[in-house]
Amino acid sequence: MLKTMSAALFGAVLLAGCSNMSHTEQRTLSGGAIGAAGGATLGALTGGSAVTGGLIGGAAGAAVGALTSDRRY
Repeated sequence: MLKTMSAALFGAVLLAGCSNMSHTEQRTLSGGAIGAAGGATLGALTGGSAVTGGLIGGAAGAAVGALTSDRRY
């Protein structure tokens, strides 16, 4: 129970820290997080390194998020 409450509090603190970010910073952060998760998953599933896949995916996702931040949908 204590671990669950700690994890929820930690997540809330992290999300609250994003409220003062610019649109570009938010897109860069979310792109990096999505890219890291996808890269780590693909790296693990293909028999490669999950860490290397996460690093490459995170960098690529952050770059795409930063470069596409000016588009308004």
